[in-house]
Amino acid sequence: MKNVIKSKTKGSLIVMSGPSGSGKDSICNRLREYNDNFWVSISCTTRTPRKGEEEGIDYFFKSKEEFEKMIEEDDFLEYAMYNNQYYGTPKSKINQYLDSGKDVILVIEVQGALKIKHRIPEAVFIFIMPPTMKDLIYRLKKRGTETNDKILSRFKEAYKEINELSKYNYVVVNDEIDNAARKVNAILESQRCRVDRIEEVYLNNPEEEIHELLIDDKEFDNAELQV
Repeated sequence: MKNVIKSKTKGSLIVMSGPSGSGKDSICNRLREYNDNFWVSISCTTRTPRKGEEEGIDYFFKSKEEFEKMIEEDDFLEYAMYNNQYYGTPKSKINQYLDSGKDVILVIEVQGALKIKHRIPEAVFIFIMPPTMKDLIYRLKKRGTETNDKILSRFKEAYKEINELSKYNYVVVNDEIDNAARKVNAILESQRCRVDRIEEVYLNNPEEEIHELLIDDKEFDNAELQV
């Protein structure tokens, strides 16, 4: 029997933002335990790689000159300056993954997210919050990769970012990584159930035979349906 509803197979564009230290990347990594139907877009940046970060896996690390050349050639879906460093989302591969049915998650700063919201309002926007600002400071210090001045700068920037919270569709508090990852997965699953993803509703089909048989319960019980 044919399903009554045919839904779009194209994936959703998911934009995830939050203060530095809120755990966006950790959530995406844990999310893979619950969902394998998504791809995390790899951003370009001019900042120095942190310990353990790899080219082409965590970021595409570019010089300022390389990044600005990509801007001139319109290679970015969005880009922004954050803490005196460029960050940008390259266009390549995003549409390829969406068309294949996979959701694409962009882990980007608030500036870039709001640019995408202007260009692609149908995208889904998730804001990741730390449980408290004290937890945020602890996580930034725990990295052991930044000076106190840089941590203070990120902390001040976090307040500005949180003020943009109302422009997002969802907020997830990352108090515990498994719990936060499950919530994000629930959001991804719910997007696939949206009414605006329906391509077609099939009513003029063999299901009409069922409707006719329901008029007489006895006839329905004894019928052998060929659908």
